[in-house]
Amino acid sequence: MKASVLKSKLKVYSYVVVALLAILGIRLAVVQLFYNEVYQTQAKDNRIRLVSIKAPRGEIYTADGSVLAANELVYTLSLSYLGVNNQERILERLVEILYPYYPELTVTELQKKIEVQKYRLFEPVVIARDIPWNLVVELEENRRELPGVSITVEPLRNYPNGPLAGHVLGYIHSISPEELEKAAEEKYSINSLIGKSGVEKQYEKELRGRDGARRVEVDVNARPVQEAATLEPRPGNNLYLTLDMNLQKVMEDSMERTLKQLQSRYPKARVGSTVLLDVKTGEVLAMCSYPTLNPDEWKGNFKSELSSYYFPQGPYNPMNPGALTNRAIQSTYPPGSTFKPITGMAALEAEVMNPDKEMVNCGGAYWIAPKIRCTGVHGNVNYYRAMAVSCNTYFQEMGRRATKDGIIRIGKEFGLGSRTGIDLPDERSGILPTPEWKKEINTIILDDRYKLARQRLEEKYDRLLAEATGEEKAKIEKERAAEKARLEAQREIDYGFDTNWQPYDTFNMSIGQGGNDLTVIQLANYVATIANGGYRMQPHVLKKIVSPDGKVLKTIRPKQVHEVDVSAVTLAETRRAMLAVTQSGGTAYGLFNHFPAQVQVAAKTGTAQTGRAGDNPLKEVHGVFIAFAPYDDPQIAFAGIVEYGASGAGSAAYVARDVFEQYFGIRDHAAEIEAAKNKQQESEKPAGKTKQSTGTADITR
Repeated sequence: MKASVLKSKLKVYSYVVVALLAILGIRLAVVQLFYNEVYQTQAKDNRIRLVSIKAPRGEIYTADGSVLAANELVYTLSLSYLGVNNQERILERLVEILYPYYPELTVTELQKKIEVQKYRLFEPVVIARDIPWNLVVELEENRRELPGVSITVEPLRNYPNGPLAGHVLGYIHSISPEELEKAAEEKYSINSLIGKSGVEKQYEKELRGRDGARRVEVDVNARPVQEAATLEPRPGNNLYLTLDMNLQKVMEDSMERTLKQLQSRYPKARVGSTVLLDVKTGEVLAMCSYPTLNPDEWKGNFKSELSSYYFPQGPYNPMNPGALTNRAIQSTYPPGSTFKPITGMAALEAEVMNPDKEMVNCGGAYWIAPKIRCTGVHGNVNYYRAMAVSCNTYFQEMGRRATKDGIIRIGKEFGLGSRTGIDLPDERSGILPTPEWKKEINTIILDDRYKLARQRLEEKYDRLLAEATGEEKAKIEKERAAEKARLEAQREIDYGFDTNWQPYDTFNMSIGQGGNDLTVIQLANYVATIANGGYRMQPHVLKKIVSPDGKVLKTIRPKQVHEVDVSAVTLAETRRAMLAVTQSGGTAYGLFNHFPAQVQVAAKTGTAQTGRAGDNPLKEVHGVFIAFAPYDDPQIAFAGIVEYGASGAGSAAYVARDVFEQYFGIRDHAAEIEAAKNKQQESEKPAGKTKQSTGTADITR
């Protein structure tokens, strides 16, 4: 190449380099002069990270100040981003140490935790909370082999009474990615614990407090370099509930004992739920759901062996029903005879019944088809006697007279088939059957049934046609057309009958069967409304909210939802009829006959067919019970159910008796429970233990 050509090309390259340098210089000048503040701010934001400091959750107390949920300082094991070549080996070593304590924490599980947090590597990945002291010591002894592993002290929920009121309290657990995304404005982190059920979920915003933060300087790989300033956390607000500690203890203890006693005769009797309300305010004084939920089992790493207890697999199994559900508000049941006061009030309001003088003759079954059997042969009974002995025949006749519309109207007045509005999450509405409901539900059932029948018919004749010869095919086609016609004719008959309200629907509804499907909280609120003169209150478990420094922020006032359109006379006559249930000859007389005259109990027992496939409708039944007291000046109302409890008087009524005895001071069950607990603790102490001293003989005698 000639020197002149090379020189020319170098000259061009020089111009290009100079031009590029000039452009770069101009760009730098623009950034420095016009965008200096913007880029400085961005650089600072990229360099500084805020690491959350967990705020203690607000504490939860009973109405009398007993602690239900508090906080304790625990050791939390975390893993900071390692970013080193031997990360796999470090994780393997950590898992090896953790195995005796947390066998479920494998290398794969730890890698999953890191992956979830890959966009916040400056924030430690929480591996386990509330780790035992022995593990803390072992980790510290092996610290040189575990770079990035840290142990911090942080507040964690503590439930000093274990499963007591567990379903009311609910539980906290690690926030899910979906919850984190949904609550983006609430400033949760992937390591946050959040209320998942009960009060913990319902009042999450009040309880969670405000997290503090540490300002951490990080490098370009988001790894921590040094710590800057710290903003102290603010604890959550404290909640005082309406629960009475002694009543709650007695209710749960009585339910457990009742179920154990029943199981010798009725092995399926393993589930129960009960509610006690203040009839004037709607305050929930006690609520029980069995099997119990222990919130302490959820706050850390959930143990896999508990899965079958809380989440049984497959169809519903009464022998292993699952403990996660609060059956007082989240399960529905046929109310059985506890519905009869509704039927009675409907007849009284329609003026088709004289409660005292008019008699209905019970010969053991109702005289109109399907001739539903009665609980006995009661002869001539009036309203009071029919309620006392729970006469099906009487209430079917009253239901016929009052009509379905009258019964449905009264049921709605008392809130049946609708949510009560209790301040707990996931309350179910239940079902108060109506003609519209029957048409809708049975249309769906029949549509599915006949869709399957048509499909099977087509498959049958397609198969026959495939195997047939020419002449046979014509015959088969005729048979198919004829069978199709018969199927459609039967469909019209079934639709006409099954989707329209029939007289037997009224008879079934009038005694609490058929489509009736209600929650225990609805039953409790309905009987409370009868007791207080017709004022339907909104049940609630929160009494007041108090700030961390003791200032009352909010007090919950009683809320009247509705005043029933039922006369005072009708309510009074029904209360009188319910009083007969606990008097001589009544189905619950034996349980309450020892109560003093000033604490008379009005009640209604119930025996409800389960409606579950495979159950014997005569032998496998639920026991249901409702009550209020005192009769003359009602203060409390109760409702309860024991699945497969045989009868209300023989199951749930025992819980009501114990709770009423405690409330009215007839018997101090709470003191007995405490004494039995102390005695057991004494018996479990090691025997023959001598007193120790520091270096001198103990001469104490």
